[in-house]
Amino acid sequence: MIEQISTTNAPGAVGPYSQAIKVGDLLFVSGQLPIDPATGEFNSANAVEQAEQCLRNLQAIGRAAGTELSKTVKTTVLLTDLGDFADVNRIYASFFSPPFPARACYEVKALPKGAKVEIEAVISLI
Repeated sequence: MIEQISTTNAPGAVGPYSQAIKVGDLLFVSGQLPIDPATGEFNSANAVEQAEQCLRNLQAIGRAAGTELSKTVKTTVLLTDLGDFADVNRIYASFFSPPFPARACYEVKALPKGAKVEIEAVISLI
């Protein structure tokens, strides 16, 4: 069974997609932009602060589904500048502990709304 997960503690979708979809024991969380749900705007122009907001958004969606970031099994990080990788990696590491989730990180030409960072996740529900 497929179940849509939605919370006002994270920004709403900016297109025709769900914040997250729950299937079996997994939660597939759509890529999160650095949008502060309280303001509907980016929290910062700084890549590290943007990454932190993306992770807070993932955390809020996970909690809405009854799980935690500590159960994340896979993430994908998109950066518009791989020069920000080391700095973003430090804030990313502060949200996770061993065993760290599997991860892919890519540099992309552009992200929606001019973001510097977008992060998606697959989180276990058990």
